[in-house]
Amino acid sequence: MKLSVLAVAALLGVSACTQGTPPSENLPAMPEGSCNADASQSFIGRKATSEVAAELMKLTGARTLRWVPPRSAVTMDYRADRLTVAYDDDYTIVRISCG
Repeated sequence: MKLSVLAVAALLGVSACTQGTPPSENLPAMPEGSCNADASQSFIGRKATSEVAAELMKLTGARTLRWVPPRSAVTMDYRADRLTVAYDDDYTIVRISCG
């Protein structure tokens, strides 16, 4: 009996979150800017360093950089101003993308 009461309470909590409440006007604005990873593809195969990060930021026009270590999960949210750089166990860059 105790388990079913908890299950019902959990379901009610989830349904309350999905009622379609309008967003607050006080939410932060989406970051401005855009990233273009085309010019950075020549950096694949190089070591991931802070100096390379600075060069990538200049080349791509990104405002933020997200390093992705091997075997890591990352969020799927899209940010037009973010550069994502994945590297392997040897800190060699294997993928560069925006978003």
